Amino acid sequence: MSQTKSIAAKAILNSIVTPPGSKSITNRALILASLARGKTTLTGTLSSEDTIVMANGLEQLNLEINWDKKLKTVEIKGLGGCLSQKHQPANRQADIYVGNSGTTARFLTAMLAFTEGNYRIHGKPRMHERPIKDLVDALHTLGGNVAYEGDAGFPPLRLGTKTQGRHTQSAADTAIPVSVAGNVSSQFLTALLLASPLAAKQSGITFNIVGELVSKPYIEMTIRMMKSFGIHVEIDSAFRTFHINQGASYLSPGEYAIEPDASAASYFLAAPAICGGSITIAGLSKNSLQGDVGFADCLEKMNCDVIWNDHSITVNRPADRLLRGIKADMNCISDTAQTLAVVALFAKGPTEIRNIEHVRHKETDRIADLATELRRFGAGVEEFQDGLRITPPDHLLPATVQTYDDHRMAMSFAVAGLRIPGVQICNPDCTHKTFPEFFDVLDSL
Repeated sequence: MSQTKSIAAKAILNSIVTPPGSKSITNRALILASLARGKTTLTGTLSSEDTIVMANGLEQLNLEINWDKKLKTVEIKGLGGCLSQKHQPANRQADIYVGNSGTTARFLTAMLAFTEGNYRIHGKPRMHERPIKDLVDALHTLGGNVAYEGDAGFPPLRLGTKTQGRHTQSAADTAIPVSVAGNVSSQFLTALLLASPLAAKQSGITFNIVGELVSKPYIEMTIRMMKSFGIHVEIDSAFRTFHINQGASYLSPGEYAIEPDASAASYFLAAPAICGGSITIAGLSKNSLQGDVGFADCLEKMNCDVIWNDHSITVNRPADRLLRGIKADMNCISDTAQTLAVVALFAKGPTEIRNIEHVRHKETDRIADLATELRRFGAGVEEFQDGLRITPPDHLLPATVQTYDDHRMAMSFAVAGLRIPGVQICNPDCTHKTFPEFFDVLDSL
């Protein structure tokens, strides 16, 4: 395995890029198809570490999954949303390794909390440091059976079912109220929503958000995907309560297409902002399921031209036009905060990124470690609990970037190397988590 990757500096860019399928959509779709009645064919699926550990976990439950990685299709014979003893997959014991995939850990935890059997979920050491207490507390309210194997509030977890939840209301007009913390990860609410039909046999369920709900576009994505699989989620106008009707169940749409990954697209949209020129991302638009297409709006504020078409996004910066620093609330598109921070190195004036405290609980502390790596390039960085203020230096320095086994650290800082000769990325293979071909695509620009 290569220990470092040298980035080749580029001239003015002019390229069209189609990112791989969205990791977030792929892993949601794998769960939805597994719980739906009927067979589902997923197209455009992403094959990466995060999606492979999800599929492997589902296969350990004896789900029928046929993955054609060449054609990027996955066929899944769903369980009909009923994981009672009569319909339970044959394998009622499994030791499921999730790597450092937050979506896999959280989504399978919620699903298996209502499944008869004896299951264990564990991952890399960093996964065992990532909080999961708020999800587990909500599952306990619903009667799910989840126990901590080690430190309370963190994986590894032991799971299996109780035959019914703590609440047994049967009237259609009653609902189990469940409080869900919103300020650590939107994946907690997504996991609960995805698994909610398994707990909504005797009663409807109403999820009430406590605190600020971070990364709202990911919740909107989940709800839109659930609708495609036959379940309507009722939401209040303030985005504070989410209701699932009693007896709700998933139905396969037959075929479901996975969009290109908008978070991955951010690195290539950032490239012309840094180098000058133009990049077009194929397959994404303002109507995308993914809120991270909003990263292009940040670049527009920094003085780039952005063109939105029905099936593409283009970012252009004439070589003689200066970038300017901005203030950005990136709560809704926090997976692109590292990308914007790297673009900020090349702007005139400081850039301030705020309201992303929750990214401290990701693959690494994405605020503290981002500040450390930006300083290697000579930048002045003021760190806040919820973000950073980045002041670019008069002369940028080449740097060897530590990546902390975080795919987004590697990919965002690699883009800086398109402009600064001599940039080295440590542990480049960490990009296999979501984008195995990243460096090949970057080299091809």
